[in-house]
Amino acid sequence: MNAAEQAKSLETTSKIAAVVNLFKSEFPDARADLKPWANDPDTRDLVDPDSIDIGFHLPGFSRRFQSRSILLQIRFHDDGMTGDRRAIGAEVAGFNHQGKQWRLSTVQDWQFEGDRNPVPEVADKLKAFLRQAIDLFN
Repeated sequence: MNAAEQAKSLETTSKIAAVVNLFKSEFPDARADLKPWANDPDTRDLVDPDSIDIGFHLPGFSRRFQSRSILLQIRFHDDGMTGDRRAIGAEVAGFNHQGKQWRLSTVQDWQFEGDRNPVPEVADKLKAFLRQAIDLFN
């Protein structure tokens, strides 16, 4: 779900801002998009209500990223008994004008999948960023 829609409390809003700042500290040219999903019925059916989704747009196509836009999805699980909401993982994917080029999920084996993956330096920074982003919410 769009991060802008998930920012319902001061605590969540602060954590979303911290995630954006973490990403921008590693990749200062990126521009954050707190509403990466369109607000139409077809898209709404695909959106995960248990995630916070943030887009990051680069100034142009990046050879280092092998993409122009990055979509971050932090996934949560609500414990019905205690009411706790915990981040259980995250996924990041790179897109260009041809669609998704790669993805990295913390739920699986932390390996990039796709036709064109980021260069090793960017890949390592993305993995470190995902660890910090998950830690922020837990």
